Amino acid sequence: MKVVIITGGGSGIGAATAKKLLARGDAVVLAGRNGTKLNAFAATQHGSGGEMISCPADVSKPDEVERLIGEVLQWKGRIDAVINCAGAAAMRPTCDITVEQWREILDINLSAVFYMTRAVWSVFKKQYDALNPQQRLDEDAGVIINISSEAARDPFDGLAAYGAAKAGVNLLTKATAREGREIAVRVIAIAPAAVETPMFRSLPIASRVPARDILDPDDVADVVVSVLDGGLHCASGETMYIHRRCL
Repeated sequence: MKVVIITGGGSGIGAATAKKLLARGDAVVLAGRNGTKLNAFAATQHGSGGEMISCPADVSKPDEVERLIGEVLQWKGRIDAVINCAGAAAMRPTCDITVEQWREILDINLSAVFYMTRAVWSVFKKQYDALNPQQRLDEDAGVIINISSEAARDPFDGLAAYGAAKAGVNLLTKATAREGREIAVRVIAIAPAAVETPMFRSLPIASRVPARDILDPDDVADVVVSVLDGGLHCASGETMYIHRRCL
């Protein structure tokens, strides 16, 4: 059983990933700003096989992230992985983005990933220290999977702030993966193209994207689970771009 925190876990990619992990018996922590949404999703998963708790938290605020990590440790005593799915996007011309909007988009999409990484790092280090020499070669002390976006390299018009934030996530992934090598921590970013989620449907461009090009959240969740289990183990630090027609 793995203990996995999923931010933005109430819908979209986060919820799809939670379902897959619960079905195989993992312990899943759903984190997000909307406690009602988290609880509603959790209620649909009773009897699914694993264990789950909802922890309402705004992961763009470092004090709430620290509280979240503490609650998970109190529940299970360890953390095997963090999947950073929380995100928000708004389509606005760059010159029309207010300072407040810029900060909000970067806080949710980039700063939150940093706060989660920073908060869980000491947990992973303690778990590494508890491994014997052979385990340090064969096992992960921790895994961080960051959900990035195709917008990091080719954003739609109006997604400058969102794309810049996701590009930052990709670089943060590479830097922290290098730092994690010495303590058996893997960090990988998954950057899907358009995904059928409430966030995507809120964008004006959504109706103009052909259905054949839109990923299902399960498509992304399958990649997340594969990475979590050690798939592409040597790809720590990389950003994996995925498109529907590549699956």
